[in-house]
Amino acid sequence: MLNTLQSLWKKYPRQFWLLLFGMLISTIGSSMIWPFLMIYVSERLDLPLTAVASLMTLNSAVGILTSFAAGPVIDRVGRKWVMVLSLMSNGLGYLFMSRAASFGAFALLMSFQGAAQPLYRVGADAMMADLIPAEKRIDGYSLLRTSNNLGVATGPAIGGFVATRSYTIAFLCAACGLLFYSLLVLFFASETLPQRDIEKAKAPAERFGGYGRVLKDRPFLSFAAAFTLTQICAQVMWVLLSVHAKQNYGVSESQYGFIPTTNALMVVFLQLLVTRLTKRHPPMLTLAVGSFFYAAALTSVGWGRGFWSFLASMVVLTIGELILSPTSTTMAANLAPADMRGRYMSIFGLTWSFAHGIGPVFGGFMNDTFGPSAIWYGAGAVGMLSTLGFLALSYRYDHRTELAS
Repeated sequence: MLNTLQSLWKKYPRQFWLLLFGMLISTIGSSMIWPFLMIYVSERLDLPLTAVASLMTLNSAVGILTSFAAGPVIDRVGRKWVMVLSLMSNGLGYLFMSRAASFGAFALLMSFQGAAQPLYRVGADAMMADLIPAEKRIDGYSLLRTSNNLGVATGPAIGGFVATRSYTIAFLCAACGLLFYSLLVLFFASETLPQRDIEKAKAPAERFGGYGRVLKDRPFLSFAAAFTLTQICAQVMWVLLSVHAKQNYGVSESQYGFIPTTNALMVVFLQLLVTRLTKRHPPMLTLAVGSFFYAAALTSVGWGRGFWSFLASMVVLTIGELILSPTSTTMAANLAPADMRGRYMSIFGLTWSFAHGIGPVFGGFMNDTFGPSAIWYGAGAVGMLSTLGFLALSYRYDHRTELAS
């Protein structure tokens, strides 16, 4: 066992382990609040679900603009300082959100966090692609997901009990975790952008911020479009399930906290095993299988009537997540030229931003117009569209991704 751990430690550079540890600490803190954020805002403002969910759309819309700016900046000046700025901003956002008391205040803070969030995500994805050779990336991203979900396994279970007593303490823990991680990156991480790529990224021939080359890459854009549909399913599940469970079936925060914890524990214990199996198969086909599990999970929530049925739906979703997440990030990194990683990862990050903006407000509209079950049947249909999209892409493009990896 000791030899295995030593071998794993030597397989990746020290900075990889620094980021893995920092992600664990920040995730424990932030996951004490984000599964319950819509409950908090809904009860604080006493507004319809569509109005509350529109805050997520605002957060996402600002994030989309930032994502486009993030790619060229990260490819020109580097990854480190952008990541530090993002982590600090998000930590301060949670700190101020604990004192917000009006829709305008929440809108301002959600916009502030929306501007900051893509900077870390794009910077970290690009840094990981710099640090890890292509043949090790899928295993490296799997380890990062394991660390992240170890934090998620801990955070919501604690946060559910803390939030029932004091949301202020939960927000403070989220802020401290993010600020601590920002200091780790600031003082101990090194910049990974190679000098040769700085010169290439500054070439005067670039137009549209350098995105012209990305926008001509049809296989990559087709992959991103299909993945956005899957991400919509994920956002509906993660943002609205807690509100749905509490308002319609009386599932409290302390009880609901075990649902995201189950998701996280499955990732911690199963991700590396599932990755060893999935990396043997063509990536687009693998993504199609993962998306099908998402569709089944969202549909099954519409049939659910309480805690145990919602927990079962999360288990199904997590199976899809285990299949889909490392494969998608690895493929995006492998398809990106070294001097364009920031911009490719910006476009890849937009799949989350668009889904974050569309999914919750779509679910809120379905709930307020047709009833609670409509959220989940509509999202399940979106998941099936994603599945069909990846199947079509598998037929056309899997040979390229095999060569790219």
